[in-house]
Parts: sequence; structure tokens; C-alpha cells
Amino acid sequence: NGLNFFFKLLAWVYTGSASMFSEAIHSLADTCNQALLALGISQSARTPDPSHPYGFTNMRYIASLISGVGIFMMGAGLSWYHGIIGLLHPHPIESLLWAYCILAGSLVSEGATLLVAINEIRRSARAKGLSFYQYVVQSRDPSTNVVLLEDAAAVLSVAIAATCMGLTSLTGNPYYDSVGSLGVGTLLGTVSAFLIYTNTEALLGRSIQPEQLQRLTELLESDPVVRAIHDVKATDMGMSKVRFKAEVDFDGRVVTRSYLEKQDIEQLLQEIQQVKTLEELEAFMLKHGENIIDTLGAEVDRLEKDLKQRNPDVRHVDLEIL
Repeated sequence: NGLNFFFKLLAWVYTGSASMFSEAIHSLADTCNQALLALGISQSARTPDPSHPYGFTNMRYIASLISGVGIFMMGAGLSWYHGIIGLLHPHPIESLLWAYCILAGSLVSEGATLLVAINEIRRSARAKGLSFYQYVVQSRDPSTNVVLLEDAAAVLSVAIAATCMGLTSLTGNPYYDSVGSLGVGTLLGTVSAFLIYTNTEALLGRSIQPEQLQRLTELLESDPVVRAIHDVKATDMGMSKVRFKAEVDFDGRVVTRSYLEKQDIEQLLQEIQQVKTLEELEAFMLKHGENIIDTLGAEVDRLEKDLKQRNPDVRHVDLEIL
């Protein structure tokens, strides 16, 4: 992207083409965005700390969101501005031969990167059981999505710029070249709007797939110790990390039976028979009541462990006792 920007900038200075200016700005925006995404990826890999107990995975979405805003401001804004100036104040354009050569080289490099991004998303979508379209729209991997959309826009913008510059060469009318700049700007504006929307949705706390949520719910409901569950919520934290929360109504009889199975019933009977006063009864109740509560806590831990083991994406589980 850096090399593309350099050569496109030289071509614009030499030819004065508005379309080539838009292409140069596009490559500059791509270069800045790649650096921003690299920063977001490195920050998202940081380990959780007391101030950020759930980690930094959202940094990928934040970096992609800023990237979308940057594409709009730097790419679309400047392209529209230069295209409008070209329409209002047209000027003759020099030979476009070098510009065509640079566009051809850019098409090859951007096209190769686009194929890599497409193959990576197909592989990831297949692993998640999603279609290519679902994976992109749901912004499952924001960094890869930005690369995909940037390269797709780059390939299309090269086609737009080459077409409009070709019309200018054939007709001698510089208006076509300015229209090409407006077309590239519109394309970049569309890409930036999509990136802003999808990453904003992800940062707001998007729910996981209904099928995955149903599997988690059924796993809890099928356990004998669970009487009912309420207020189930599961949010996608990004990078294959899910946070699951539910209010659980435990079956007290099952919990108590689980505790009693670990006790010597005859010894319990002897303890009961030895109770003669209210103080002794209170001590007996406090002892075994505390043990039953500990058993309930152990059941909660067991359920949370089962959810994580059977669903590797689930990293954080919050089960509230009703």
C-alpha cells in the first residue's frame, strides 16, 4: 500500500488526473489503516488485568471503527473534494500512459491481497459453520474484514479510475476524469459506512447465534439439579470469546439429596437423636445448612465448568442463583 501510494502520487503530479489523485489518497488511507489495525491486534492480545477483567479483545473492533472513520474522512472526503474542484475548474490532462502502468501494477498487488483475504474468511467461516456473507456482515474478525473491504474497494476503484481516465483519453474531455474521482470517493464512503455500522454493532454487545444460545440453554435445562432458567444472555466478545449469563432456579431437593449421598445417614440419625435443646438443634441446622450451601456452590461450579468444556468459545460464565 505504501508503494502504491508513492507511485500513484507521482502519477498524479505528472498527469494532474483527479482519478489518480483519488487512487493515491485511497492507497494512503489503506497504509494508515494497516498500521492502525496492527496496533489494534497487538493491543487485543494483552492479558486481562484488574482494570480490564474481560481482556482487551474489543480493541480490534475499536481499531476497525477508527479505520472506517479514517477511510471516510481521508479517502472519501478528499476524493469528493478533488472531483468537485475538477468539475468546476477543468484543466487539460497530460499523457496517461504511466498512470495506466501504475494502475495495472496496483491491480495485481491489490488483487493478490484480496484473494488471500477471501480465502482466510472462507476458512474461518467454514470453521464457525457460517456462510461467507454471514461471517463478513457479523464482523466476526474485524481486522480481516477491513483488509477484505479495502482490497475489494481498491480493485473496484482501479477499474473505475482506469475507465474514466480511458474515456478522457479517447474524448479529450477532463470531466470524465473528475467523475472517476467522485466514483472512487463514493465507493470509499460506502465501505467506511459498512465498517462503522458493523463494528459499532459489535461494540454494543451483540448476541451470539440463536442456535448456539439454544445449545447452551438446553445443556443447563437438561441437568437434574436445574429446575428452570431465566434471563438468559450470551454476548459475543470477539475473537471466539463468549460471555454467558443466566439466572438459575435450582431444585433444592436434588441439591440436598446430593449432599446426603456423601454423608453417613446412620451418623446423621444419631446426631438428630442426641438433640435435646434448642441450642443443639440450632447448631445441628447451622452445620448442615452451611454444608448444603457449599454443595449448591459446588453445583454452580460444576455447571459452569460443563458449559466451558462442551463449548470452547464460552470463556466467562455467570450463573445467578434464584
